[in-house]
Amino acid sequence: MRAYAIGDIHGQCEKLKRAHILIEADRAECEDDDAPVVHIGDLCDRGPDVKGVIDFLITGQTEGEPWIVLKGNHDRMMAWFLEAIPRRDHCMRTEFEWLHPRIGGLETLASYGVNIAAGRGVKEIHPDALDAVPNSHKAFMANLPTFYHLGDLFFCHAGIRPGIGLAYQEEDDLCWIREEFYASNTDHGALIIHGHTPIDQVTDYGNRVNTDTGAGYDKDLSAIVIEGRNIWLLTENGRVAVPR
Repeated sequence: MRAYAIGDIHGQCEKLKRAHILIEADRAECEDDDAPVVHIGDLCDRGPDVKGVIDFLITGQTEGEPWIVLKGNHDRMMAWFLEAIPRRDHCMRTEFEWLHPRIGGLETLASYGVNIAAGRGVKEIHPDALDAVPNSHKAFMANLPTFYHLGDLFFCHAGIRPGIGLAYQEEDDLCWIREEFYASNTDHGALIIHGHTPIDQVTDYGNRVNTDTGAGYDKDLSAIVIEGRNIWLLTENGRVAVPR
């Protein structure tokens, strides 16, 4: 069984397209057009072209590409802000909200042409955002799945709560969990492929694989291929094994 995965995108459309070029090259080597490509979430925030990212992913799925796009915590923040009455994500630290400069919502809305000038708050920006973001993008972000289970692989954005069956995981954990998941050496019954916390390189911890290599901070966006429980990073020079 083969699958591909792409880590947290964060508005880096050109890097996303490059990742897909690497995947297509590996597909050609394997003569495999059917293996799914799982996008681990956090499509939006911080990067320069969230609108382009979402257009690219919608177009690919519409054209029948075997692409899975999962919901990250930033995607949920965006979707909730774009409701008729904006909602703040209850899992966020109390000092933050989606338009806080450290979160990235302002960059997301700027990619749609929304005026994010200093001094404009939620009351001014929210109606402009509702007008600027296409309904197709709002619906896409609001309806992203939180996980994808394929054989011995379980893909989600943040991770899972240890000790809870995979079928019973809650959205808050799938989008937001960190410490409890990272500290666990438990065999979860499937290899968990996730992102959410940036690290220097794709790392296989035995029971989980972190794919977030910091595209949200203008670092690399990584694409991997998984066969069984073997992981390779895709590069311009082909596959590079990810050690366990």
